[in-house]
Amino acid sequence: MSVAFVFPGQGAQTVGMGKLLAETYPAAQAVFDEVDEALGEKLSALIWEGEQDTLTLTQNAQPALMATSIAAMRALEAEGITINKASFVAGHSLGEYSALCAAGALSVADTARLLRTRGKAMQEAVPVGVGAMAALLGLDFETATEVATEAAGGEVCQAANDNDPSQVVVSGHKGAVERAVEIAKTKGAKRAVMLPVSAPFHCSLMEPAAAVMAEALSHVDINDPAVPVIPNVTAQSCQSATLVRRHLVDQVTGSVRWRESVMYMAAEGVTEIWEVGAGKALSGMIRRIDRSIATRAVGTPDDVKAALDG
Repeated sequence: MSVAFVFPGQGAQTVGMGKLLAETYPAAQAVFDEVDEALGEKLSALIWEGEQDTLTLTQNAQPALMATSIAAMRALEAEGITINKASFVAGHSLGEYSALCAAGALSVADTARLLRTRGKAMQEAVPVGVGAMAALLGLDFETATEVATEAAGGEVCQAANDNDPSQVVVSGHKGAVERAVEIAKTKGAKRAVMLPVSAPFHCSLMEPAAAVMAEALSHVDINDPAVPVIPNVTAQSCQSATLVRRHLVDQVTGSVRWRESVMYMAAEGVTEIWEVGAGKALSGMIRRIDRSIATRAVGTPDDVKAALDG
C-alpha cells in the first residue's frame, strides 16, 4: 500500500479546529505556540475562541489552517507515524505550504510568516469588489476553460482551480466572472455559482501578490523536502528546494491543478490518501477523481487513533 498525505486549503477553517489535538498532544500544542510567537499574536485564541468571520479573513485563515494541519501531523508523529510513511505530499493552494512544512522544507515559524504575508498580499492585490470567483459544476476543465475565455471580453477570466472532473473554479474581474456563470449554464453546467471570497485568487490579477511573495521567499531558508511534493502548478513530483521556491511564486497566479495532482499520485501507485488537518473537502474531491483511492481524514485525536488501528 502506498500512502500520500494531503493538506487542505482555504474554506476548511472552523472555530475550534485543532483544539482537541493541542489538549491531547503536547507536540500539537507546541505548533500553535510556535505560530503565535512567529506572528507576535495569539492566533490560537482566534482559532479556538474567535469569530468565524474573523478567522475566515484570508490573512488569518491561511496560517490558521497550516497550524492545524501541522498540529495533526505532529500528533501522528507522536504515535510513530512519520512523514516518511508518505510516498508523496501535496496541498490545495495554501495547503502546499503545509505540505512543505510537514516535509521539512520550511520551518513552522517561516511558514506562518509566509502565509500571513501571502494572505495580506493576495487581499491587497485587487480592490474589494473588483474581482470575483465562481464554481462551475458539471463541466470538465477543457469546457470550463473555453467558458472563461469566452467570458473574458478584454478582462481577466481564467480557470483557477481544477478541483475534480465536475468542479472547476474560475477567477478574474467580477463582470467577466459573472458572464462566465451565465455562459456556463448554456454549456451544460449543472450549477454555476459565485463564491463568497474576498479576492480573485489564482489568476493574473494576483501578479502584485506574486511579486511580494518572490521577495518574501528570497529571505527564507528552504530545504529539499524529505518526501516528494506535488506542486499545484506542475502536478508533478518535486524534491528540489530551488524549484520549491519558484513554484510557490508561480502558484499565486497559476492554476491549482488538483485533479491532475491526484491522477499523478494514482499513476505512481498511491492507493490511499490521508487528508491531514481541518475538514474533509479534499477527500470528497479525491473520490470524484479516482474512486479506487481510499481516503482518510486526520483532524482529531480520534482520527489519529483510527489511523493507528489501520
